[in-house]
Amino acid sequence: MSINKRKIQLWLIDTVLFIAVYYVMALTSGMEIYSISVHGKYSVTKAVVLYLCMMIARVTVKIYGSIWRYASVASYLKLMAADTVGGFVYMLIAYFNPSINFGVAYSVVTIMAVMLTTLGIRFCYQFSYAYKNKAVESRQTAQSDENEIHKIDVAIVGAGNVGASLAEELKRNPNSHYKPYCFIDKDVDKIGNNINGLPVFSEDDHIIERIKKLPIQEIIVAIPDASPEEKRRLYELYKQTECKVKIYSYPLEDNHKFGEKRTLREFKIEDLLFRKSLKINGTETEKFYDGKTVLVTGGGGSIGSELCRQIATMNPKKLIILDIYENTAYDIQQELIRRYAGQLNLDTIIASVRDVKRMEEIFRTERPDIVFHAAAHKHVPLMENSGCEAIKNNVIGTYNVANLAEKYGVQKMLLISTDKAVNPTNIMGASKRLCEMVLQCRSNSKTEFTAVRFGNVLGSNGSVIPLFKQQIAAGGPITLTDRRIIRYFMTIPEAVGLVLETGAMAHNGELFALDMGKPVKILDLAESMVRLSGLKPYEDIDIIEIGLRPGEKLYEELLMKTEELDKTSNDLIFIERDTPLSREEVDQKLEILLEAVEKEGKENVLEAIRKTVPTFHDPDEVNKNAEESKEMNRVFNSQEK
Repeated sequence: MSINKRKIQLWLIDTVLFIAVYYVMALTSGMEIYSISVHGKYSVTKAVVLYLCMMIARVTVKIYGSIWRYASVASYLKLMAADTVGGFVYMLIAYFNPSINFGVAYSVVTIMAVMLTTLGIRFCYQFSYAYKNKAVESRQTAQSDENEIHKIDVAIVGAGNVGASLAEELKRNPNSHYKPYCFIDKDVDKIGNNINGLPVFSEDDHIIERIKKLPIQEIIVAIPDASPEEKRRLYELYKQTECKVKIYSYPLEDNHKFGEKRTLREFKIEDLLFRKSLKINGTETEKFYDGKTVLVTGGGGSIGSELCRQIATMNPKKLIILDIYENTAYDIQQELIRRYAGQLNLDTIIASVRDVKRMEEIFRTERPDIVFHAAAHKHVPLMENSGCEAIKNNVIGTYNVANLAEKYGVQKMLLISTDKAVNPTNIMGASKRLCEMVLQCRSNSKTEFTAVRFGNVLGSNGSVIPLFKQQIAAGGPITLTDRRIIRYFMTIPEAVGLVLETGAMAHNGELFALDMGKPVKILDLAESMVRLSGLKPYEDIDIIEIGLRPGEKLYEELLMKTEELDKTSNDLIFIERDTPLSREEVDQKLEILLEAVEKEGKENVLEAIRKTVPTFHDPDEVNKNAEESKEMNRVFNSQEK
C-alpha cells in the first residue's frame, strides 16, 4: 500500500471514530444530535469546529506519518499531545465565541473520549498485528519446507532505550531475519532481569564462553554514545566469539542528517580508529551564509561537494558549483536537485580556474558574495611528475580567482589548503603554500582573504581507505609505502563544518589550522581494515612495504613551528600569524614560477620552488630525522604505553 493511501485510510478511520464518539456523547446527554443549530449542546456545527481543531493539530505533528504497527510510547504520547493542543485551541475559540461552546465539562469529556478511543483502537491494532505475526512465525517455524524463514539469533549489547527499541522492532517485524535472544550490559540493576521478555547477561570475564555455548550467530552493538575507543573495545571483544559483529547506528555516526534513522550495519573503519566527530555550532555560521551568493570552485570534488551540501542547508541566495570535471559536478548537482526539489537556487558551471576570460565572465555575471576555492590538483606522486600542472592549476588558478574576487567586490574568499603546505617536501605541498602567500599578501584589500589547513579526510577521492578496500577485495596484498608512516584524519562533514565556521569568523590575511586530533599510524589502519573484513592480517591478507613515493614524508605537520598560534571561539580552530609578504614580493615569486613553467621539466619547477618557498625541504633530509619529530613520538610513545 502506498504511503498516501495509508494516510488517507487512517484519517478516514479517525473521522469515523470521531463521529461515533460524538454520536454516543450526544445520545447519552439527551441532546439533539442532528441539529445544525448552534444552540444545541451537541450540534453538528460545534462538532465540526472541534473536529477541525483536533485534526489540524494531528496533521501538524505528522500523526498520520507514523506506522502504528511499530508505534512506540513516543508515538502515543505525540497523539495525546496533539489532541490536548487541539482541544485547548477549540476551548480558546469557544471562549471568545460562546455560540459554539459545548461548555467546559462537556468539552473536556468529549476531547478525552475522542483521544482515548483513538488510542485504544491503535493499541488494539498494534497488539493484534503483533499477535498475528507471532502466530505466523510459529506456523512458519513448524514448517520444514523450502519457504521457511530462517531467523538468526542475535545478542544485543546495550540494554538501554536504543537496544530495547531495536529488540522490540526485530520481534514485531515478520520480515526480519533476526530474532533477539538476549541483552548484554554492564549495569548491575539490569543484569539478571528481563527486558521485553529477554534476559540480560553481564559483560564479565565469562561472556565470550557463554555466548559460544548459546545459539547466537550475530552480535549487535546498540550503544549510541559509545566513543571510538569503546566501539573498538567492544568490536575486538565480541569478535572472539567468532560471531559477526554489527552496529545499530546512523550511516555516519554524529554527522547524521535531520530525520535520518538508525540502521543495522557493518562496522566501518571510521567507527573504530578515529576520534568521535565533534558537532559544529552552526547557529552563527548559518546566519553568515543566509541570503548570500556562494561560489564553490572544485565543487564536484570530495571537499567541494560537501561544502555545497552544507551551504545548501543555510538558505543561500544562490549556490554556484564550478568545476572542470563535468561528471562530478553533475553528480552533486543532481543530488541537490533531488533533495531540494526546486527550493534551492542552484547553478552548475563547467570552467577552469586557469581560464581568466571564462572566470571573469562568471564573476561579472554571478557577482558572488562568498568564494570557497577548493579547485586544485592534490595527488602528491602525480604532481611530482607533472609539476608544471600543479603550478598552473594550483598557484596561477588561485591568483586568477583572488584577482577577480577583488575586482568584483567579493566579501570573502577562503582557500582550502593542506597540512602538506607546512614545511613542504613535494611540489603539491609547495604549490599550496604559494597559494597561501597569494592570499596573505592582500591584507589591505576590501575583500577578506583567508586560508584553512587540514589533513586527510576519510573517504575522499584517492585517499588510502578506498585503496585499501580495493586491495582487500582483490585478495591483497595491501601496499604501504612505509610501515612507520603516520597521517592526520578527519571526516569530510566535520572538516567542512569547521571550514564553514572558519569562513564566518575569519578576517583578512589570517591563516587557520584545524585540530585534526591524534595522528594515525597507517599500518594500524591497514591491519584494522583487514580484521573488519573478517580476515587475519599477514595470514589471509599480506601487508607489504613498497617504499616512499617521490616527495612523500613519513609525517605531516599542521602548524609551522616558528609561527604564533592564537585560539578562536572554537577549540578546534586556531590562527597562525606569520608576517605576510608584500604584493610585489609575491608577484616576483610568480614571475619565477611562470619562467619555470615555460621551460617545463621537473628540475626547473623544483629549482623555482626552492627560490620561492623558503620552508621547502628535501624529503630525504626530513625522513632521515623523522623519528625524532614530535608527531612521530606522539604516536609511537603512546603505543608503547
